[in-house]
Amino acid sequence: MEYQNLFTQVQVVAPPHHGVSIDPYEERERFGTPALIHLFGRLGNAQLGPIYLGGFGIASLFFGVIAFQIMGFNMLASVNWDPIQFVRQLFWLSLDPPLPKHGLSLFMPLNEGGWWMMAGFFLTVSILLWWARMYRRAVALGLGTHIAWGFLAAIWLYLVLGFIRPIMMGSWSEAVPFGIFSHLDWTAAFSLRYGNLFYNPFHMLSIVFLYGSALLFAMHGGTILAVSRFGGEREIEQIVDRGTASERAALFWRWTMGFNATMESIHRWAWWFAVLTPLVGGIGILLTGTVVDNWYLWAVKHHVAPAYPYVFGTPLPDPATTGFIPPLPPAIPGK
Repeated sequence: MEYQNLFTQVQVVAPPHHGVSIDPYEERERFGTPALIHLFGRLGNAQLGPIYLGGFGIASLFFGVIAFQIMGFNMLASVNWDPIQFVRQLFWLSLDPPLPKHGLSLFMPLNEGGWWMMAGFFLTVSILLWWARMYRRAVALGLGTHIAWGFLAAIWLYLVLGFIRPIMMGSWSEAVPFGIFSHLDWTAAFSLRYGNLFYNPFHMLSIVFLYGSALLFAMHGGTILAVSRFGGEREIEQIVDRGTASERAALFWRWTMGFNATMESIHRWAWWFAVLTPLVGGIGILLTGTVVDNWYLWAVKHHVAPAYPYVFGTPLPDPATTGFIPPLPPAIPGK
């Protein structure tokens, strides 16, 4: 086993396993003949299939395909149905939310946000049905529901961005567009509009948990690969019957950090860090514009950030605190 390193692994080749027996109905719902694919085995388990969709899975795919088609055909129409331009400009194409004048109306012209409302509805239903499918599969197999609740943390952020916050702001126009660069542009504009999102303490926490997740997973993955020659990848065995792999791993971290997680607790650390990333991020987004209008001024007020120095004498007041509305520029003759 000494030849194992970061780039190689041993593949166990055995007859494909169709899965544990649950009940006759669910046995019928699985489809696909299991097969072993060597390339897959280099990345994970070599077995492909069978898959279980069930009612929730089929409904989720149905609604998801409708949402995807609405977005895709709108983007294709925006380039005059030219497939070459569709591929060429795909990263810049977008399906935008309703215009501000429509507020929270559920019905508006299709080209003024109606298509976005329809796509958002079908996509949300699809995601929630997929969550229900994951939850039910875990229960059917006698597993804990940790995966489903982790997925729900990401769904929370999705709902905050496209549903909960727009309702609190009183307009669907506050939601995120469907598109690649348009989504990134929305994020940048959102931060600028509310005084730099980096001063949002919940955004700070979200970044801490994001970077912390990457660090924890790298530490854990590196540790398990380092002790795989001693059977460290069989973590359940190491949890209930600690062997030389977990002993050496623990000793390494005690020597280098003074403290070590266990073969079981590291997964709780990683799960919580990953879940808290979108959870606190969603709270920060929800407070933006509803409770705090300018995060930089909030940070100055609470001594998180320093105020800019007065370089040219008396500073200009913040327009948001004066109620002053600047006049429109003079009309240009002939326009």
